[in-house]
Amino acid sequence: MSAEPVAVVVTTDLTVGGMTCAACVNRVEKKLAKLDGVTATVNLATGRARVSHPAHVPPEELVATVEKAGYTATLPTPPEQPEGGDEDEPESVDARQERERLTVTALLAVPVLVLSMVPAWQFRNWQWLCFVLAAPVAVWSSWPFHVRALRGLRHSTATMDTLVSLGVLASFSWSAYALFLGGAGEPGMRMPFSLLPSASEGTAHIYLEAAVGVPLFVLAGRFLEARARHGTGAALRSLAQLGAKEVSVREGGTERLVPVEQLRTGHVFVVRPGERVATDGEVTEGSSAVDLSLVTGESEPVEVGPGSAVVGGAVNAGGLLLVRATAVGVDTQLARITQLVTDAQAGKARAQRLADAVAGVFVPVVLALAVTVLGFWLGAGADPQAAVTACVAVLVVACPCALGLATPTALMAATGRGAQLGVLVGGPQALESLQHIDTVVLDKTGTLTSGHMSVARVTVVPGGLGREAVLRLAGAVEQGSEHPLGRAIVSYAQRVVPERPLPDVGEFGAEAGRGVRGRVEGRLVEVLAPDDELPPALADALSVAEAAAYTPVVVLVDGVPEALIEIGDVVRPGSYRAVDRLRRLGVRPVLATGDREAPARAVASALGIEEVHARCTPEEKAALVRELREEGLRVAVVGDGVNDAAALAGADLGIAMGSGTDAAIGAADVTLVRGDIEALGDAVRLARRTLGTIRVNLLWAFGYNAVTVPLAMVGLLNPMVAAAAMSVSSLLVVGNSLRLRAWQPTRTRSLTR
Repeated sequence: MSAEPVAVVVTTDLTVGGMTCAACVNRVEKKLAKLDGVTATVNLATGRARVSHPAHVPPEELVATVEKAGYTATLPTPPEQPEGGDEDEPESVDARQERERLTVTALLAVPVLVLSMVPAWQFRNWQWLCFVLAAPVAVWSSWPFHVRALRGLRHSTATMDTLVSLGVLASFSWSAYALFLGGAGEPGMRMPFSLLPSASEGTAHIYLEAAVGVPLFVLAGRFLEARARHGTGAALRSLAQLGAKEVSVREGGTERLVPVEQLRTGHVFVVRPGERVATDGEVTEGSSAVDLSLVTGESEPVEVGPGSAVVGGAVNAGGLLLVRATAVGVDTQLARITQLVTDAQAGKARAQRLADAVAGVFVPVVLALAVTVLGFWLGAGADPQAAVTACVAVLVVACPCALGLATPTALMAATGRGAQLGVLVGGPQALESLQHIDTVVLDKTGTLTSGHMSVARVTVVPGGLGREAVLRLAGAVEQGSEHPLGRAIVSYAQRVVPERPLPDVGEFGAEAGRGVRGRVEGRLVEVLAPDDELPPALADALSVAEAAAYTPVVVLVDGVPEALIEIGDVVRPGSYRAVDRLRRLGVRPVLATGDREAPARAVASALGIEEVHARCTPEEKAALVRELREEGLRVAVVGDGVNDAAALAGADLGIAMGSGTDAAIGAADVTLVRGDIEALGDAVRLARRTLGTIRVNLLWAFGYNAVTVPLAMVGLLNPMVAAAAMSVSSLLVVGNSLRLRAWQPTRTRSLTR
């Protein structure tokens, strides 16, 4: 028997137009889901649909399905137009048309509102002037609502546009009846204004202020809402704009300026002071400081030289650099960051899925309520215009827009802000997991420590040559060594004594397992493993080094011990602060490493971590995570190597260091781009703030309708006030989300170890 062929599933992004509320989102998702094997997530704030579908379902069929649902759909823009970049020309035209429609509507509606609300200004036949001004608003200004409502009617669906269209038509039609047949057209008619509907005294009231106020407030609200939503995506657009447009490629001693799209792996390109690095690469010539703040959130410039890796989008703050490209296009770190942020913004939190489900039935329920209210008041013998007023108020005030915007606007703002801080979150599910974690399993090497050999401490003999002189001599003799310990000493010596170059070494010799020796400036310098005969100061330092699991070497000058240098994988700056902040946030740290017991215990002691698991294989790390989860704990794993990938994938939440391997990053839900463990506390706090913002948004959206709809049903809400309240509800939700753009991580004071 042959095996069943595995269906290939692909993902396509669509730009969906014409969506105005959460009910539209629900409808598009349902229509796409009716296709065999298709699932879709639609984002109201971005107007994007992420569709997973079998390869045999072409994207054109997805577009046709969306259009059959009554909306517009287009396929993604070409690669040279990055996601989140500048808006294309048709979008700019639409925005300009909306602004012009709002301006004309305001010019026509404001006189109607003023005359209707200020009885003292109501001159003879004022009502007929208001009717002439209101007619274009009810027809032309409200035309988009009417068109979308009719389109929905043809597809047997109702949306926010249906409610607005019916509200405007009902208000205007009743006013026309009152003017022509109800006695309101008599010269000298006066109409007092009240925020609450009032009964008529023989003459039918006109509601032209509602007929113009509803479209005016809705158009104004959507215009401001679109501006605010544009702001929530500012971080993503800034990421997309970080890439260089042109690059100077050096070939055969000559330079030529080419578009960045023509840059290929292996090309050597020039980065002058003030220019952006065109793509990820390795410095081949020159030294400088590069500013990574816009790419990784790292605030301090990083010194680079030959052999150093640089990231596309970083700014060269110093000298001239020659860089060999190691990755181009979608393979660069900047492209991956942009894609991760885009993917995160396409998702939905569990609470938003509930809100969308509610919105799917909300509009039909509102229509049923409006008809019921009209029938109830007429059946109870109430004045017809009071019944119509209550019906129109119910139609206008019930708005599911805020429900649809509650999560995506907060998620857009939070993921963009996280990217600026060097924290990439995979989506709302990762945010929810970040909020609830109570245990974090930390790797040691490369996560809590630097991941490479460094000089931890230097102890010199009192009255000897002195620290700088000894380091200069030791660094000079170690220049001939390729051993990691030797390279660590050379690097440290060059940093400690930068103004004096290391001298040359002669008569160099190396003894395997013992050390190196050579003659420097006429002196015999030896860097050797320590023996038992050491001066008291160095003997004490040796016992401390062994307890801390560092590797000690002794520097002898002309046979006299002068210093003991301790070398090891040093703790990262900020690791103590990071662990302390996690504890303050109620998260228990656990150290799990494949390293030996002594180094693991030393690092744990330095950071105040009580639970330590040393010599862990990748399988044992994954088993530890399973055991913790079986205890009912919500576990996050932080790692940077291939050996961490299984544990990262098996945890409730996987967190990878940005400096780690592709396997670790691929298995993680969150990536700390700048490779700083301190960013983990920022990620937890940002997640908690974001989920709190989403809850407030949803509480407001549900609470608004729970309060205003009953008020409208009992006749205590004027339709014009209802329109204003409906628009304000969406603006409040978006405004609350925008606060996340300015969120700043708080730093604990003077926490050093």
